[in-house]
Amino acid sequence: MSILMRPLVLAVLFAIATAPGAPQSTDPKTQPPSGPSTEPPPLQTTVTVNASLASETPASVDVLGQQRIQEIPGTELDDRLRQVPGFSLFRRSSSVVANPTTQGVSLRATGSSGASRTLIFWDGIPLNDPFGGWIYWDRLDPGYIDRVEIDRGASTSVFGDKAMGGTISVFSSPEQPQHLFADYFGGNENTHNISAAYSNLWGAWGLSVHSRDFTTDGYYITPDYARGSVDTRANLQFATGDIHIDYLGASDRLAIHFDVLAEDRNNGTVLTHNSTGLGTIGTTYTHSWTNDQFSFLGFRTQEQFHSTYSSVSPGRNSETLTSKQTVPVQDTGGAVYWRHHAMHWNTIVGADADDTHGISYDYSYITHILTPSGGTLLQHGVFGQADVSVGAMTFFAGIRHQFTGQRGETFVSPNAGAAVGWQNFRFRASGYRSFRAPTLNELYRNFRVGNALTLANPALIPEELVGVETGVDWSRENTRISFTLFHNDLNDLIDNATLRTSPNQILRQRQNFPGALSRGLELGVHHHWLHWSADAGYQYADARLATGQRIPEVPKNSGTAQLTFSAKSTLISGGVRAFSLVFDDDLNQFLLPGYATLNLTAQQHLIKGLSGVISFENLLDRTYLVALTPNPNIGAPRLWRVGLRWSGGIK
Repeated sequence: MSILMRPLVLAVLFAIATAPGAPQSTDPKTQPPSGPSTEPPPLQTTVTVNASLASETPASVDVLGQQRIQEIPGTELDDRLRQVPGFSLFRRSSSVVANPTTQGVSLRATGSSGASRTLIFWDGIPLNDPFGGWIYWDRLDPGYIDRVEIDRGASTSVFGDKAMGGTISVFSSPEQPQHLFADYFGGNENTHNISAAYSNLWGAWGLSVHSRDFTTDGYYITPDYARGSVDTRANLQFATGDIHIDYLGASDRLAIHFDVLAEDRNNGTVLTHNSTGLGTIGTTYTHSWTNDQFSFLGFRTQEQFHSTYSSVSPGRNSETLTSKQTVPVQDTGGAVYWRHHAMHWNTIVGADADDTHGISYDYSYITHILTPSGGTLLQHGVFGQADVSVGAMTFFAGIRHQFTGQRGETFVSPNAGAAVGWQNFRFRASGYRSFRAPTLNELYRNFRVGNALTLANPALIPEELVGVETGVDWSRENTRISFTLFHNDLNDLIDNATLRTSPNQILRQRQNFPGALSRGLELGVHHHWLHWSADAGYQYADARLATGQRIPEVPKNSGTAQLTFSAKSTLISGGVRAFSLVFDDDLNQFLLPGYATLNLTAQQHLIKGLSGVISFENLLDRTYLVALTPNPNIGAPRLWRVGLRWSGGIK
């Protein structure tokens, strides 16, 4: 399909995903889009934001601005966020080739079984998949993002389900008068990326229209020594589009968000494919008085996911289809909240609800039987949070009461903390209790990766985290240093438990593990001088199940370092990412050795508004394992891209 024609499939696939009669889906992610402070949730607009996660809180927060995002090489946003220690997907694979069901986010070594334990927002709209909790990273264009805010830990009660390990907020580029953005990149593995956006302002009204089209032949995820005739390149094609309409009055603000995605993937063998069509529409209305603000958020997502699964012979020279899945999903959610601001204290109270309906239609090529499984997940909650300033110290406290409709469970999630500033130092501490309800995917959908079959479990109960953290931040004009200690007790952790193994199959099931513990430290350093800047980060995490085994996919040590030169019209940035070994299973039988990669990017302004860009990922072409299924899977080889970017006014 031509790269210029593929955006036309957006309307077609979205129509399929939202066809009448498709089973509905809901996701427990209607928590209002807010930061951990008592500031109101960020207004769903690309023009202005009412609150920021970086505001005064007892939390550890990283903020990546637009330039910082562009300094980090990476095809997708998740590739770039790996420069933040502690950020990882379920596996080490990039979302460019990873099955979408493995693209859940883990922060602070909480682990992931595919479902994200981190809540992701895009301009205030939750991004977590309503059926499975994973993230479709190709909905986000790294070239058209204003900033990303990463909050580790559940230091606020404003959020509920899916924010057990923290939150990540992504903000689109702000609307500008008669502004045009466009870029094209080509690279090895027959990779092409083209995107364009237009924005304008008419008085209090703003409009932004953006589209992106991407295709790549991908690469072999099975190494040479284990490859057979059934192995093909894992590849990806997708097209996206999003529209933002904003009204920015003196007292009233309205924001409308609409985005669609159509993607198609080959998962590394001849017979395994998956595709997704989805669309989301959301709106936020806010009315402000002198010291008060009322806000309403509502959104609706409709989606259809297709996937095939196969069994591969030991020699990898024959492959047999085992099943095909079709999963239509509908998700409706909303929230209301009230915020009051006084001279020395602030408070926010609110309520939210989310209703997800999804059915997995599984067709077995062995029994020739079509089996539907799934249902409805209804959640709603009320919350309140406040902060009080006494001199240089600020105290925070909040509480949430949540109902999740699978078995009528209710949860109370309190939090408390304090922050104090002294000269160039800021000391902070907080404690919290958070939870995550099992997704419909974990409850009802079986899946297969290679010869490892994982069964659903309708008897799953929500998992819980009780955590404490303390830290100190030191900053001067050109230097910032942040240090944090954390301790998280995980109860009823949902993960894939190995039931039995044989030469031809590994059988697993999603189960609640009795307990787990994640504890460690985080360190971040930034220094700027003349035309240079340096960033480094490190996380140590001892994350273990109650039985003593390491939590799968969590490295004990991870670190990053980046050096950037920026002067006049030239930017050159290089970075290193290093990760210690992890285990790919709960029994710690499948060890994935540690590795390090070198990445490089350079940008040169050519004329006003036009820049040339070249970037390399895994510059030294390091081969590293990302999974054992039990067949070994490897990560991305050396990838390079070169292209042009235009950003400027039309007139």
